[in-house]
Amino acid sequence: MTSHPSPSPARNGNPLAYLEEGAAFDDIAGPAVSGEGARPRTRTAPEQVDVVVIGAGQTGLSVGYHLKRRSIPFVILDANERIGDTWRRRWDSLRLFTPARYNGLDGMRFPDNVHAFPTKDAMADFLEAYAARFDLPVLTGVRVDRVSRQNGRYVVRAGDRRFEAPNVVVAMGTFQRPKVPVFSGDLDPSIVQLHSGDYRGPAQLGDGDVLIVGAGNSGSEVARELAAGGRKVWMSGRDTGHIPFRIEGLLGRHLMVRLVVGFLFYRVLTTSTPVGRKVRPKVLAVGGPLIRVKPKDLAALGVERVPRTTGVEDGKPRLEDGRVLDVKNVVWCTGFTPDFSWIDVPIATDGHEPAHRRGVVADAPGLYFVGLEFLYSLASAMVQGAGRDARYIVDRIAERMASTATNA
Repeated sequence: MTSHPSPSPARNGNPLAYLEEGAAFDDIAGPAVSGEGARPRTRTAPEQVDVVVIGAGQTGLSVGYHLKRRSIPFVILDANERIGDTWRRRWDSLRLFTPARYNGLDGMRFPDNVHAFPTKDAMADFLEAYAARFDLPVLTGVRVDRVSRQNGRYVVRAGDRRFEAPNVVVAMGTFQRPKVPVFSGDLDPSIVQLHSGDYRGPAQLGDGDVLIVGAGNSGSEVARELAAGGRKVWMSGRDTGHIPFRIEGLLGRHLMVRLVVGFLFYRVLTTSTPVGRKVRPKVLAVGGPLIRVKPKDLAALGVERVPRTTGVEDGKPRLEDGRVLDVKNVVWCTGFTPDFSWIDVPIATDGHEPAHRRGVVADAPGLYFVGLEFLYSLASAMVQGAGRDARYIVDRIAERMASTATNA
């Protein structure tokens, strides 16, 4: 699938059908919702809706799909100027770790050979096409600054716009703020540093050896790309394990991927099973298993595995075993830190994520999360897990709305 600029359904669709009377219709329905060419605000009243979904990635769009099927008024807010831009900004050679069979969303299959591994741009285009096909009311270029609660309703502020709703779904996942250790600032200024969120390709790096910090799927993919291009690469971090077969091989394509990705990740490793509850803390701490790259692949390319990077000595990265590496580049494949400081609602947290049960926050009725790592299963942070988690949340929203209407 090639990438063709196309208007967001938020701009050419008709989101008015999903907003209650009293909303600032002039702010939403016009051809220029935000950015250059936007019309002056003609109304300052808050925009009223039953559900505000924050984030238009695969989970946010999945929530929108199920809300629309239930005819629940909603709007999806996304800071990007174009649906799918979060995928488009990832490194150039990235392909999804799972085949197209598992990358569709409810109501729409991924338009590719079921065994193909889609590019990140193809995934971005698919999300854009999905929103257009189901006419989902996505407002792009709308960055949410704050969520608070007043008089039993949530207030979502985005610049000079304000939305009010009894239900808010945070669909931003945990990919919010690059996680880099404090001591990175002590590295010699001549060392090129990049986080995987900013990495696009080898040309961004300087000449010389590269240290990859983080041994998960992203780190392994970047390490393989750099080593295949002739770089000396060191990879630091805990072993996350790997699936014991070639996902792109004949046996993998026709049998093992169904058993592992389609069954084990989706149905067995969940918070409803003892084994899933046992595995979950490890996944949250060090990440899931390698899916496509194998340790022996990296070894064959000359990638040298080393212990964790724990500090800096004489401006160079120091390892847990005391060794100091003389490298010219460091790529931090250390993941992202969840940042929920913009949610002004008292909710318990375990330091990694809000306390929830399958995305439902007991401390804050009407507040929900989707897209979190291992929210319900190991597949929750994968495309294939988006639909099930979204359905569950929308079911809870519908139940709450029915209960509220009964008690009114």
